Formats: sequence, C-alpha cells, structure tokens
Amino acid sequence: MERQKKTIIQEITPLSDQDCFYIADRKKAAFTYPIHKHEEFELNFTENAAGVRRIVGDHSEIIGNYDLVLICSSNLEHVWEQHDCKSAEIREITIQFSKNFLEQSILSKNQFLPIKRMLEKAQNGLAFPMKTIIKVYHLLDKLSKQNKGFYAVLDFYSLLYELSISDGAHILSSSSFAKAEVHSDSRRVYKVEMYINKHFKEEIRLAELAKLSDMSTGSFSKFFKKRTGQTLSEYLINIRLGYAARQLVESTMSIAEICYDSGFNNLSNFNRIFKKRKGISPKQFRMTFYKKKRII
Repeated sequence: MERQKKTIIQEITPLSDQDCFYIADRKKAAFTYPIHKHEEFELNFTENAAGVRRIVGDHSEIIGNYDLVLICSSNLEHVWEQHDCKSAEIREITIQFSKNFLEQSILSKNQFLPIKRMLEKAQNGLAFPMKTIIKVYHLLDKLSKQNKGFYAVLDFYSLLYELSISDGAHILSSSSFAKAEVHSDSRRVYKVEMYINKHFKEEIRLAELAKLSDMSTGSFSKFFKKRTGQTLSEYLINIRLGYAARQLVESTMSIAEICYDSGFNNLSNFNRIFKKRKGISPKQFRMTFYKKKRII
C-alpha cells in the first residue's frame, strides 16, 4: 500500500459560544454525510433507519429501526452509512453540546454523578437499548420542538439524567482507539488499567498485576472480571487492537509494523484476531476509513 499521509476530518459544527446546545431534527431519504469528528459532544437519534451501518471509532454495527448514541470525545470518528437501509422516511435528531456545558463543579455534586459517569463512558461512544429509547422518546420529540430556550435547557438536563440512570447501554469503541481517559470507582482497577495502558506493548503477566493489587492471582482474576466485565486477556487484547486500529487510521506504518508495535508477536495471529473482533481485516479496516474521509 502506498504510504501517503491522509487528512484527518474535523467538522465545524453550528454550535455557538452563546448557546448551551444545538439541535437539528431532519427528515431524510439517505445518509450521505461522511465519516467525521468534532470538538462538541453529540447525542444522535435515528428512526426508521433499519439496515444503516453505524461506525463509531473502531466499532461497526448494523442498526435497527431505532438507534440512540452518545459520543463525548473530540478524537472519535463516526458515521451513519446508508448500507442496506431502504427507508425513504428516516428521522434523525442530532443534539450537539459543548464539553464545558456542565462544569466539573456541578458534575461533582451527588445529584449529577450519574450524568458524570455516563459522560465518562461516552468517551468511547455509548449506545442505548430499545427500552431506554422508548423511555426518552417523548423528551427527544419535545426538545426538538421546544422554542423557549430556558425550558429547552431544563428538558435537556432531564434527558441526560434519564439516560444516565437507564440500564443496558453498551460501550462502542475501544478505549485505546478513542484515546479515552481511564475512570474507575475502584482504586485497584484504576491502578491496574493505568499500568496496562502504559505497558500494553510489553509482555504483561498476571502475577505482576495481582501483586500491584495486593491480591492472589486467583482472587485478582475474579475481581478484575467482575469489575470490568472482561478477563485480563480479553482486556489486554482489546487495548492492543484499539491501538492498532488507531495506527491504521492515523499512521503510514505497514500492517506488520503496526502488529509488532501494538504488542502482538505474530502477524498471522494479529490478522486473525483483528478480523474476528472487527469483522474485517486490518487492510480492509484501513481502506474503509481512508475512502470515506473528507474535510467538512
């Protein structure tokens, strides 16, 4: 593959410094907007869009008739592609808001902690389940029609809170691809995750991490799985794959160079694991991002 530096997309959004948020409610027959990223946080709702392919960071998924995603990162590329969607009556509500919309002094208050935790998770992109979409649909609909600014802000607070206390939302992109900060309610998990993020290119042994946590290897394995939802091996592979995916998008290194730079020691194994986890090969992943890039 020709080693040519590709332009990173950066969208300039309509949100002004004088507004709390920007909202657009559109009816459309197709998704044509290219893959992009922007400084502002974004909540995106789609209706009647079954068959659309949603790409957020290094995660790709075919969505159903309803989709609701929160993205709270300036580093996370995303796009909704037409793919197999046949609907000519798609509705899309996009809400963009500044990362300073809620000050840290407010987010640190008990009443806002659920929202704070949700925004932290949404650094990787956060998709909400159907039961949550049904629960907040009236708020989205009301907000898109609210023409009184002050009350619209109150409605937006309510929407964020309802989303933050709902169950079943799942994280999309890997942390290493999204360049997300590490957050954890557990001091031990935070310490281990910080260590892994710093040393993932090296060989990491279970005994090292157990010692770091002042636990036995057996106790640590159970503790880590309970807290993160992943085994140590799964977590480490996801970190390495996310970093590799980011290098495929941003660097001009060969796939072999990226493989070894990401902590894998076998190219065939890297290609196999990447395709199994991402659904496409590293080469296809790189081309998917390159062919869709455009400056907005």
